[in-house]
Amino acid sequence: MQKHSGSRMLLVEDSRMFSTVLKYGLETVHGVSVTHCSSLAALHAAVENGADQFALAVLDLNLPDAPNCEALDYVISRNIAAIVFTGSFNDSTRDTVLSRNVVDCVIKNRPDSITHLISVVDRALTNACTHVLLADSEEASRAELLALLKKQQFNVTEAGSGAEALRLLDTGNGIDMVLSDIALCDMTAYGLLKEIRQRHGEDALSVVAVAAGDDRTHAAKFLQSGGTEFIQKPMLIEEFNSRLFQVANIQKRIQALHRIAARDYLTDIYNRRYFFQYGSRMVDQCLRRGGTTSIAIIDIDHFKRLNDTYGHEVGDLVLKAVAKRLRALIGEEHLLARLGGEEFGILFNELGICAAHDFCETVRRDIAAAKVVADDEELSITISIGLATIEGPETFDNYLHAADQFLYMAKYDGRNRIVSELTLLKAMVS
Repeated sequence: MQKHSGSRMLLVEDSRMFSTVLKYGLETVHGVSVTHCSSLAALHAAVENGADQFALAVLDLNLPDAPNCEALDYVISRNIAAIVFTGSFNDSTRDTVLSRNVVDCVIKNRPDSITHLISVVDRALTNACTHVLLADSEEASRAELLALLKKQQFNVTEAGSGAEALRLLDTGNGIDMVLSDIALCDMTAYGLLKEIRQRHGEDALSVVAVAAGDDRTHAAKFLQSGGTEFIQKPMLIEEFNSRLFQVANIQKRIQALHRIAARDYLTDIYNRRYFFQYGSRMVDQCLRRGGTTSIAIIDIDHFKRLNDTYGHEVGDLVLKAVAKRLRALIGEEHLLARLGGEEFGILFNELGICAAHDFCETVRRDIAAAKVVADDEELSITISIGLATIEGPETFDNYLHAADQFLYMAKYDGRNRIVSELTLLKAMVS
């Protein structure tokens, strides 16, 4: 899949040669859907018909019906990120344009202008899907860095202390990169880095530090401690932008590789390895917040008999159908994985035993009511579920083992049912 497949952008350019080459290059290299406008009037029509669906605009400063930057004014007024591509350029123009909060300016008459522009588009689109947590205890410094990040299209969340940064990371809101000042009010960037690596792993997110002053030892020390990048103040804006883009770009590639490695080859849901790796972090985060949660193991009833009767191809079809239905019911809020064979695991996101039991009952009934069509025959599938609560710190194996014991009871009691502490207590009372 191309890197930015699905992204839409505007190309506002009256030169046929430039517009043809750029449109072809952007669509071929990055998979961007490019809407070309050769005039201000065409730009108005495209934006009004597009209804805020454009992520970016590349535009010339001077058009036949807009000789005085009217196209740039219009794009900025519609909150569309802008990259200027122009031949009318000097230091004065550059300062004026950059003060307008554009992403970058590219000069047409340079030999590498097309290649450079395509790379700038890549940078802007990559940054736009990168979530940065900015940790800085000094308001003026944080405001300065925030402005630079926003200008480069990063999605930014702010934190005024290390503790606040760690709390925001624990909420699991998809942060890709942490940018921290070397000295926060409650800890150093080294301490923050250590906590992040312990809680989230070595490559779950990138950690970048910035520092002012003449002490050049900070860079080596931070990188040796496992930091991703270090930026010394005062800094060139172009250097700052380039370094953060490289970090974001590499992080996106790492995440793409993790997504591939985390999927089960047959059902395309998460695999056992990811369930153990990420699940233990989910539990740790939940317990740090003082919460409780639950874990379930699902087993397809009589799956061996189904394989022996209909063959492994039908068995695979049933596994895919059950996984698809589970994914539709569970969504992204909770962690679903295939643990192996006909077993699936669910780690609930801060769902107590009563709520988790009700959820599992909905899942059990839905699977029982569905039909899987194989070789023109409708097959009825049922599942058994073992459900355990998680209230205190133990090894992740222990949580799973508890759910597995309840699953064994569910199968022993006749299958197509849920067994948990809750059902055992109800049975004792009755």
